[in-house]
Amino acid sequence: MPFDTQHTASYYAASARHTLPYPSLEDELTADVCVVGGGLTGVNTALELAERGLDVVLLEARRIGWGASGRNGGQLIRGIGHDVSGFARHVGQDGVRYLKQAGIESVALVAQRIERHGIACDLRWGFCELANTPAQYAAFNDELDDLASLGYRHETRLVEAANMRQIVASDQYVGGLVDMGSGHLHPLDLVQGEAAVAQRLGARIFEQSPVVRIEHGPRVTLHTARGKVRAHNLVLGCNAHLDELEPRLSGKVLPAGSYVVATEPLPQALAETLIPQNMALCDQKVGLDYYRLTADRRLLFGGACHYSGRDPQDIAAYMRPKLLKVFPQLRDVRIDYHWGGMIGITANRFPQVGRLSQQPNVFYAQGYSGHGLNVTHWTAKLLAEGIALGQSQGLDIFSAVPHLTFPGGKALRSPLLALGMLWYRLREKLG
Repeated sequence: MPFDTQHTASYYAASARHTLPYPSLEDELTADVCVVGGGLTGVNTALELAERGLDVVLLEARRIGWGASGRNGGQLIRGIGHDVSGFARHVGQDGVRYLKQAGIESVALVAQRIERHGIACDLRWGFCELANTPAQYAAFNDELDDLASLGYRHETRLVEAANMRQIVASDQYVGGLVDMGSGHLHPLDLVQGEAAVAQRLGARIFEQSPVVRIEHGPRVTLHTARGKVRAHNLVLGCNAHLDELEPRLSGKVLPAGSYVVATEPLPQALAETLIPQNMALCDQKVGLDYYRLTADRRLLFGGACHYSGRDPQDIAAYMRPKLLKVFPQLRDVRIDYHWGGMIGITANRFPQVGRLSQQPNVFYAQGYSGHGLNVTHWTAKLLAEGIALGQSQGLDIFSAVPHLTFPGGKALRSPLLALGMLWYRLREKLG
């Protein structure tokens, strides 16, 4: 069975190490917790709960890692994806410091999980933020000061324009900020490896088992086409693919398309010239570019987040000009893979984590806004604490941040946000 059933085939699907399928649900089961969604959120929540001795059933509509968890740029970068200082009025200064630390410690959590369980996923350390303007470069000083105040223990350093060729063979940038505590990896190998760990710990995993209906109550009942699960607690980890399974949550997340290409394998000398220190790289634009080298020396280049709800007809043709603007020396290089996927965007670019107010046995985490590789692991830990222990200070802090429902209903959410993002891009060009 091919891994991809709707999207174009990704490089990750073609090169994944863990490809054995899990069965579909065709029975009636009971469990302490049912987790819906086989991405990084669901898999790691199941793993955390199984470690705590709970009986867990995980239901995935397609394959483990089929969504953004197994399609993303593979950049394991500190932070939650937003300047959390603005949330002080909701969580206080101590809460802000907790959120900043969580953005750092979540990367360490991923690294510890990989090392502890021997998950082969091509983890490589080194990341550089790329400044497109002098103002962006100047802002890196504030970022360094903030990291110092948090006691960040990894090497960080500024790179001036004159030295940028030591980082990347492109003339697009006026400087950079190197962070050796962030890096890159093969995300599909990561999530599938973690699923295998969760299964070894006792979690029961089912693929090709979309949930079609939920019955709420003291025990939650989930119905699939050919099966049923009754559980004391439910975790919804569907993110951009929640659809209308839970309308109280789906209206708070906008599914947005993001696109990636991977070149043919590059000669070693060329690869080492393009990115001499084999770092992950990401610029600062509204419609950002991010890229890195894979383990077999392909350039993996992504970005171009779309809010319109329509994918480009030819992803490779759409992304090639963006790639060549950064690396014109690759004009004759072949693109072997091109693919897209849906990420979950929130109005405030901050993840939504908590439990439903009227159904306290229903937990959720979603809306990572493109920064889910590390944060999913942290939110999974918080969800497991809330379920297994009955309380979690971190879960309370995340839950205290309010979230808006996108206006206009399902039909108008994407067009309205697309107009808003167009305004930000115009401001960027004029500025």
